[in-house]
Amino acid sequence: MSASLRNSNIARLRERELDVLIVGGGINGAVAAAALAGRGVDTGLLDRDDFASGVSSNSSNLAWGGIKYLESHEYLLVNKLCKSRNKLMRAYPSTVKEIRFFTTIQKGFRFWPFFIFLGSVLYWFLGRCRTRPPRYLTPRAIEAAEPVVDTRNAAGGVEYSDAYLYDNDARFVFGFVRQALDCGCLAANYVSVDDARFSDGRWTVSARDVRSGECFTVRARALINACGPWADPLNRRLGTTTRHHHAMSKGIHLIVDRITDHKRVLTFFASDGRLFFLIPMGPVTCIGTTDTKVTDPEVGVTAEDREFVLANVNALLDLERPLTVDDVIAERVGVRPLAVAGETGEVDWVQLSRKHVIEVDIARRELSIFGGKLTDCLNVGDEVAAHIAALGIRAPEPDGQWYGEPGEESRERFLREARLMDLDDLTDPSSPEPLSERFWRRYGNAAFMLLERIREDASSAELLIENAEYTRCEIELAARREMIVTLEDFLRRRSKIELVVRQEVIRNAPGLREACGIFFGDEAGARLAEYFGDEAAARRAAPG
Repeated sequence: MSASLRNSNIARLRERELDVLIVGGGINGAVAAAALAGRGVDTGLLDRDDFASGVSSNSSNLAWGGIKYLESHEYLLVNKLCKSRNKLMRAYPSTVKEIRFFTTIQKGFRFWPFFIFLGSVLYWFLGRCRTRPPRYLTPRAIEAAEPVVDTRNAAGGVEYSDAYLYDNDARFVFGFVRQALDCGCLAANYVSVDDARFSDGRWTVSARDVRSGECFTVRARALINACGPWADPLNRRLGTTTRHHHAMSKGIHLIVDRITDHKRVLTFFASDGRLFFLIPMGPVTCIGTTDTKVTDPEVGVTAEDREFVLANVNALLDLERPLTVDDVIAERVGVRPLAVAGETGEVDWVQLSRKHVIEVDIARRELSIFGGKLTDCLNVGDEVAAHIAALGIRAPEPDGQWYGEPGEESRERFLREARLMDLDDLTDPSSPEPLSERFWRRYGNAAFMLLERIREDASSAELLIENAEYTRCEIELAARREMIVTLEDFLRRRSKIELVVRQEVIRNAPGLREACGIFFGDEAGARLAEYFGDEAAARRAAPG
């Protein structure tokens, strides 16, 4: 049924002229759409793949203030990112949560541990003391708190706080797309922009439905290039000249079974001197990252990448046995688009920060967004709206609220209804949190629909895939509201199932066939075969 929403939006995109068309559905495009639609601007959003299918679904799942930029003395940037992090934590208290970072400093490192501790105190002050204060760690304290850390070469450590996304980055991004849809935005995934021309004060965009091959035209008064690492190629096709461009750095993460039961981020400095994380992700641990200069945003995980991550984690932890490739449940890989002035070959790319830059071509009413990160996304949305207003495109509701969870009154009403129907008694034993908390965090006011569905049929609160933390009624809701076109859209991005459940478990899950039927109807077999790449899957999912 998600396809019905997508097809309806495509049909409407053909029929009317938009105020603004956004190309690219990662975090920058999603917040731009939510910020504009929330102000009443007639907005469209297109992505040639799924929303958040690139960089925005391959991050470390952190919303952090950029403590590493203290080393390069970018205090103003750290100050700004800390303010942005705090703003996210206030706006999304159920989703963006404080977490402790447990940092071990090895002997011979370029800074003494106590000096790094002083830096963490400065970081805490720049963060307006919004989180718990940092503390200095002796090697003995590290070993007592986290026996899994190998302290034989440890000089000391620091514990401090930042924030992380409780679910996953791609679902957080889709939340902004959903907010934009609720405010009237015409968003569609799997639609590419093949060409665009500006004349007579209007953009005429040649678009193509990637799934059907059908071509159509979209008209808009302004165009926003939010394509992330693909922004430069699009600008070249459009004939747009910009002062900034992108340098790109590839980063990977490996996901393995949970290494420690403590819900904190274990932080080290890897053999190349960069920060190296072990990040809790429900039943698994996400390990990374690497930093490799690339010139093409189409990247993959190499044997060398895996060797680097595994070698570092085995050297830094005291494990019963070393981790190997066989322990890897899933992999994440993406590129960091780093904004640089001038040509990308003229800079020291390792020192580049993740700051964002918005360039405006006033004559052609085009915005190009460079760089950026999840932490700073709300600022990007507000800045885009200000630039669009400066181009003469009026916002009917300039002060419209476009982000954040519903108010406390709505939350309390939901939790009261959940209590009255004993919802949490239906929570599966494998779930780390009660259904009421999970439903509210993921769906906000739409979670009331789940309560109604469970009142009709209590079996709709059952899990369909083991350890996946998705109930039947959630899948039904996602089919209506989350524009799921392929099975990967759901398993990898709307949820994190693919990241925490091994492929063989997913393949053999009794409820997978039912989930595909809910999402795709008569096309369930084809979508299942597409995901696994085999005909056996199609036969298993075929009706009857």
